[in-house]
Amino acid sequence: MSIDVARIEAAVAEMLSAVGEDPARAGLTATPRRVAEAYSEFFAGNELNALDHLSDSIEFTAKADQTGELVLVRDIEFRSMCEHHLLPFLGVAHVAYVPDERIIGLGNIARVVETISARAQLQERLTEEITEAINDGLSPRGVLVVIDAVHGCVSTRGPRQTASSTVTLASRGVLSDPLERAEVMALIGSRGGDG
Repeated sequence: MSIDVARIEAAVAEMLSAVGEDPARAGLTATPRRVAEAYSEFFAGNELNALDHLSDSIEFTAKADQTGELVLVRDIEFRSMCEHHLLPFLGVAHVAYVPDERIIGLGNIARVVETISARAQLQERLTEEITEAINDGLSPRGVLVVIDAVHGCVSTRGPRQTASSTVTLASRGVLSDPLERAEVMALIGSRGGDG
C-alpha cells in the first residue's frame, strides 16, 4: 500500500480547522503539503522489507576458535513515530551479533534499523523486530539489540519529562546468556580514547 499524500494533506487541513486554525492563513497554506511530505518519510518503512538489506550477506568461514567473534555497531541514530500519539521518538540503536556462517556489510545493519523504525512503532516492538530481522536474515549464533530513545509523547505532553529516556533490550541465542550480554553491554558503554 503506497502512501496517499492527497489524503494526508486533506486530513491535516481538517485537523487545523478542528483546532481553530484557518488552513488558508498565510503561514499555514503549505503546512498540509509539508506534513504529507514528512509523513512520506516517517512511514516509508511500511513499503519495505528489512530482510532485503541482509540478502547480500556473504559466507563467513573462520577457524573454529574464531567463530565466537562479536560484531557490534553502536550509536545507529534513528527516528520513529510513536503509534499512540503520532509524535516522534528519537534515539540510538546498538546492534550486536555473533556470526555463524554469514556476515553482512555494516551499513546494512543501519539500513535494517532505518527501515523498521520508519513505521508507526512502539519502542519495545522496534527492538524485537530489529532483533528478529538480524536473527532471520543472518542466522547468527546470537543477537543483541539495545535501543535508547527520547519520546515526544513523554517530553512534550503529559508528564513533560524532557531529560528522560527509555532503554529497551532484546536478545537471541548465545547473547541471551547474562554473562555474554553483560560483556556486550560493557562494550556499548565504553568509548575509545576515554580515560
